Amino acid sequence: MKEKILLVDDEEDFVEALAARMRNRNMEVVTTTSAIEALARQDVDSYDAVILDLQMPGMDGLEALRRFKELNPKLQVILLTGKATVEKGVTAMKLGALDLLEKPTDIETLTQKIKDASARKMVLVTEENENSIKEIIGSKAW
Repeated sequence: MKEKILLVDDEEDFVEALAARMRNRNMEVVTTTSAIEALARQDVDSYDAVILDLQMPGMDGLEALRRFKELNPKLQVILLTGKATVEKGVTAMKLGALDLLEKPTDIETLTQKIKDASARKMVLVTEENENSIKEIIGSKAW
């Protein structure tokens, strides 16, 4: 299955280079250099994971993560940063990030995290569907 990824980082060269490497691993990648634009795309499309830079002008990765999770709690978000701190890592996890990786990240590590995110999303969606079916069946007076 081809994972669908939204890659968000304000460094355009970095985004294009990482997107090319991800596409070489058979992933469908949509890119943007703005957290605000990324949030608008989330309303339009569905992704297996969002790869999000922590430090961006305008709206930083933590604020974008918070808003992504408000829009879609099942969305899997992996943060990337060149300036990781324990405090930011803890905050990211509390806000619902799947992981926080330091730049430059190993592509194999990132690929595995994306596969984990896709599998986790599938489990969450399956559970939600099963609960909906149980509710429907339970509400019928057969």
